[in-house]
Amino acid sequence: MTTVQKIKEIEDEMNKATSYHLGQLKAKLAKLRRELIAPSSGSGGGAAGVGFDVARTGVASVGFVGFPSVGKSTLMSKLTGTHSEVSEIDFTTLTTVPGTVKVHGAPIQILDLPGIIEGANDGRGRGRQVIAVARTCNLIFIVLDVLKPLGDKKIIETELEGFGIRLNKRPPAILVRKKERGGVAITNTVPLTKIDHDEIKAVLSEYKISNADVAIREPNATADDLVDIIEGNRVYIPALYSQIDAISIEEIDLLYKIPNSVPVSSKEWLNIDELIDSMWKALDLVRIYTKPRGLAPDYTAPVVLRHGKCTVGDFCNAIHKEIAKQMKYAIVWGSSAKHSRGQKVGLDHVLEDEDVVHISKK
Repeated sequence: MTTVQKIKEIEDEMNKATSYHLGQLKAKLAKLRRELIAPSSGSGGGAAGVGFDVARTGVASVGFVGFPSVGKSTLMSKLTGTHSEVSEIDFTTLTTVPGTVKVHGAPIQILDLPGIIEGANDGRGRGRQVIAVARTCNLIFIVLDVLKPLGDKKIIETELEGFGIRLNKRPPAILVRKKERGGVAITNTVPLTKIDHDEIKAVLSEYKISNADVAIREPNATADDLVDIIEGNRVYIPALYSQIDAISIEEIDLLYKIPNSVPVSSKEWLNIDELIDSMWKALDLVRIYTKPRGLAPDYTAPVVLRHGKCTVGDFCNAIHKEIAKQMKYAIVWGSSAKHSRGQKVGLDHVLEDEDVVHISKK
């Protein structure tokens, strides 16, 4: 029996399982799906493969994902100036096509991925290779068919979820700490509304964890959340949804009801500014401008960092690793500075978007 057949068998069994048994089945399902994400050597399922993996450029990457012939390549070509084959025929794009667009002075890499089909996470239509590239992106841009956006959205999300991608989510606040003895101790600071102690113990049992402290601080935590934490190979990626060339006001109103949705027209070049602005916000980037001694700040080429990794030390390392060692202090102007005339700070100071920084060396 193949891995895909085993997954289908477990999914069928889950419909009639008890709480404890359901926990075991969800854990078994996750372990089988792990084989699809990272199959054994020679199986050829999980590696990106020839024509799919590309050299990364820019400060972040955005993967265009969708079914065949929904307009990904047309939009990508117009955004970046990179030619991506366009046709009414399905599967015109057969490899990953990279391009670059400048957003607020920062180069963002756009990856036009081949169209996926239902069953992609099980390997249909080279879907695993496509989704493997999507796992490495900083933002996933899902292009939906304007005639059936909600149906497409559900199918694509299911395919990505099956490959360990969690869209517009953060890691659940669940801690599993293994120990040598003492059995399983479960604590929770929020009510357990969608999982019980039996299900938790069933999941742990399937992973052969018999001694552990489990702390749940995630509201409405599920067995799937617990499995995600134990597996440890999930990626949490922001996503935007778009529909290309919506043709009526009624359609646009419907599409805007989808959270994180930005309908655009690549033919008429409508709403592209909102799309680019939404991409920038979703990527959560921070622009930092340099100021050489005695000169005005350089606003043409910002150093781009990520929120959460935007200290003065991160800024120095982004330019050259030796700068942090040579720095005596930095002077910062902008939102993170206490004074409009500038603030003297050290390597641990957290910078904010569009701060200006001067580095004084020892």
